[in-house]
Amino acid sequence: MGLLKWWIHVLFVVSFFGFVVHESCAAFSPVDNYLIACGSSKNVSIQGRDFVPDSKQSSFVFKGDHNVVSSSNSSVPSPIFQSARVFPSTASYEFQINQKGRHWIRLYFYPIADSMHNLRSAPITVVTDNFVLLNNFTFKNYNGSYLFKEYAINVTSDSLSLNFIASNNSVTFVNGIEVVSIPDELFPDQAQDLAPVGPFNGLSGRALETVYRLNMGGPLITPQNDTLGRTWENDEKYLHLNSSAKAVSVNPANIRYPTFVTTEIAPNWVYATAETMGDANVPVVNFNVTWVFPVDPNFMYFVRAHFCDVFSKLLNTLVFNVYINADIALPNFDLSSFTSGLSIPYYKDFVSNSSAGSSYLTVSIGPDALADTPNAILNGLEIIKISNDARSLDGSSSVESVLPEMPSRKSKLGIIIGLVVGFSVAVLLLALIYCCIDIPISRNHGCDQKFDESLVIGVGGFGRVYKGVLEDGTNVAVKRGNPRSEQGLAEFRTEIEMLSKLRHRHLVSLIGYCDERSEMILVYEYMANGPLRSHLYGTQLPSLSWKQRLEICIGAARGLHYLHTGAAQTIIHRDVKTTNILLDENLVAKVADFGLSKAGPALDQTHVSTAVKGSFGYLDPEYFRRQQLTEKSDVYSFGVVLMEVLCSRPALNPVLPREQVNIAEWAMTWQKKGMLDQIMDPYLAGKVSPASLKKFGETAEKCLAEYGVDRPSMGDVLWNLEYALQLEETSSALTEPEDNSTNHIPGIPMAPMQPFDNSVSMIDGVNSSTDDDAEDAATSAVFSQLVNPRGR
Repeated sequence: MGLLKWWIHVLFVVSFFGFVVHESCAAFSPVDNYLIACGSSKNVSIQGRDFVPDSKQSSFVFKGDHNVVSSSNSSVPSPIFQSARVFPSTASYEFQINQKGRHWIRLYFYPIADSMHNLRSAPITVVTDNFVLLNNFTFKNYNGSYLFKEYAINVTSDSLSLNFIASNNSVTFVNGIEVVSIPDELFPDQAQDLAPVGPFNGLSGRALETVYRLNMGGPLITPQNDTLGRTWENDEKYLHLNSSAKAVSVNPANIRYPTFVTTEIAPNWVYATAETMGDANVPVVNFNVTWVFPVDPNFMYFVRAHFCDVFSKLLNTLVFNVYINADIALPNFDLSSFTSGLSIPYYKDFVSNSSAGSSYLTVSIGPDALADTPNAILNGLEIIKISNDARSLDGSSSVESVLPEMPSRKSKLGIIIGLVVGFSVAVLLLALIYCCIDIPISRNHGCDQKFDESLVIGVGGFGRVYKGVLEDGTNVAVKRGNPRSEQGLAEFRTEIEMLSKLRHRHLVSLIGYCDERSEMILVYEYMANGPLRSHLYGTQLPSLSWKQRLEICIGAARGLHYLHTGAAQTIIHRDVKTTNILLDENLVAKVADFGLSKAGPALDQTHVSTAVKGSFGYLDPEYFRRQQLTEKSDVYSFGVVLMEVLCSRPALNPVLPREQVNIAEWAMTWQKKGMLDQIMDPYLAGKVSPASLKKFGETAEKCLAEYGVDRPSMGDVLWNLEYALQLEETSSALTEPEDNSTNHIPGIPMAPMQPFDNSVSMIDGVNSSTDDDAEDAATSAVFSQLVNPRGR
């Protein structure tokens, strides 16, 4: 949408709907409502709200040395920026809280020109009693002229302290503060986690920071037009392709709120405007509408999507998909089936883990292939950062590590802060290993200490993974679960139960665990080259050769085949994907992350009936439809992995044209044409034997069959991958075989293949079983095979 067209749209909406906006915003009366103009000598009015000078407030306590700077410059972005309170040392505002629960904390910063202080270079660190909000922010390398921050903190006591920490030889400052209570129902304690799919619990114990709040297809909504004083900006600058979207709008008075949505969730202006598909009237819609947002990759994000069908004429005609990053958040989403009407608001909450290394979060909408109307809609979007395990929203430092000791704080807390900072991760690991051999945590001083966020090597649905070192110099991976997550607790127990019985060269080994004082910690062997995905795309790592890719796929197939056939009962992994295939220092592949694993069906059964869990893009469609799990579900997921390995792109990529979004569907289209080489990683062009590629493609095609009965076993998959490797290694002496069978290929002098049994020697391709592979299959006692390593 061009600039002129946009402003015409804004002027029309404002003039036509202006009266309605004020009518629709029924006043919400917060119990706590502190609006502070720091350093000002008079009240400051901003968009209909009055900010009171901090020197005239009697309902909060100000502590610490301070100065005041002010400016008469009327060109500042807002009147709140004409004064500031400057602190040469740590100072605090302590607010009396009359209603416990979630509160907005809004902070305003603008470096006023001052002859005494250079506020542009002044580091700004702000902490509450429990959370780090800002840590060493300065305006020196910041592109904006001012900084506005909005947080949502759950206050559980009768007071709230905001501490402003000045660095050595410098000052810090603040221009304005808001502390305002908000409805308890605004933020839930639970939301849907996307990878892996399941509930994410414990949001009430986390601090939240608003990163983006968008009014799709509509103008800027200012705080005076929102019952909770929020700002909603237009979405246009975040669109991946402006021409892909078309803005639609109705009179806000037509919006009919149901009982489960209130104006506090979002004002009617948000639901009255929307972005839809730009070319929805063409016969084939081959793309999605995508918004791209820069984010800090080291945090999880709470994402709230707002919907309201303001353009359909009939119910149940608008069915579409919603993607967040590579995850399909809402498949086949029939909006009217949830609202039972048109122009009725609806919203859905998700948690997206953006810690896989990407600095962007994407949200996409696109029509479902079977929908009567090839269209999609999104009315509003909120992206909110979730505090990490260090209880920080800015970096990995905790409150204790950044807040200097003060006598008042000592007397209030009754403890000495800072004792834990000196403990190293090596000491932590010593305690962890003791925990694994049942030495009580009370005898150690490391299990409950601070984890060093600089050593994080991965993040998953269970929790963060840290690198550590044992006393003998052995590197290990330490996975620390989130004790507030029911999902994490279930995965923790499943990993112990599964991995304590298994040991195989191509399964990541579990060394031990700690389960005391609300800590859930698993210690694994360290995989130096990390996840397979990082060697395929999204990093600067060297590209893998075709032979290396085949060997990695073969290793992963051996691990999965052992899970399916090598234990007393079939084990179904249920979350096979490229991030759960790890590589050691020699690029040997090992299957990891057994938190979603499930015991397979008994001999007299064909499947296990269970709720769908896994990662979208890899989910077996038959399992998704029927909720009937078999080992063939792993085979399907592994087929997606094979195509990902070949093409070096994500399983789902909503930014691409519609027919390319799902790699399984896209790759199968080319495979059936016999032209798989056209979509493989360009690095491999001219470096792959056609015969090897053909066999690889046939194998992947079999894995991706619609129905499990048509898919091969992992044993057959392994056999064919090994054959593809032989074709590659002997390509100069072979011609492409004419037989397309995936079970028998003539022309290669190989020993006859016998049906796969539970023999580890068959899995590993050697004549005798190794210690690693033979042990543990019949072991029932947890960690009875552990060697009792000592940590340092």
